[in-house]
Amino acid sequence: MGWFSDVIGRLGGRSPAPEPALELPAPPTSTEILASVERVEQQIEGRVPPAVTARVHRITGTVEEMVPRLDRLGGGSQQAHTVVATATSYLPEAVGAYLRLPRDFADRRVVAQGKTSLMLLCDQLDLLGVTLDKISDAVSRADAAALVAHGAFLAEKFRDSSIALDPGAGQGTAQPPSGSTSDPGRLEAP
Repeated sequence: MGWFSDVIGRLGGRSPAPEPALELPAPPTSTEILASVERVEQQIEGRVPPAVTARVHRITGTVEEMVPRLDRLGGGSQQAHTVVATATSYLPEAVGAYLRLPRDFADRRVVAQGKTSLMLLCDQLDLLGVTLDKISDAVSRADAAALVAHGAFLAEKFRDSSIALDPGAGQGTAQPPSGSTSDPGRLEAP
């Protein structure tokens, strides 16, 4: 029904037909993301030159490292989307397109910009690898900054605490003799 029919229907006392609910697919799970890169690894086994294998391993390794850390990027972040899309779309599509070509054609025939399909694939894989490395570094820097901030918080919190230790605390305290079988939590008099 069009909008005009809806207006006429409302004037006549009919309620408009409900809009069909739009159902979006659920985002891929960690297991599905890892399975996707594993499939690419299996597809290339023994079928591509070492230059491609090395680049794919670099990408899949970074994805495997990043999957447990995706929550730190935020669900709707561009970086998280890039990691997921690389694993489930960009990498499989690039490798799949290359694998569909006859090897001799893919590796020797110039197809665009003076490059063979193999060279173009390597360029694409390099771009994906660099992009994922930047995302991984950003997450690591954020984690390191959080650790530094937490250390500063603790230093400030306990600076004037009654449990703060003197810089020379513990010097001159009797230590148990080496090889002592006494309770390690108990100090004995010398």
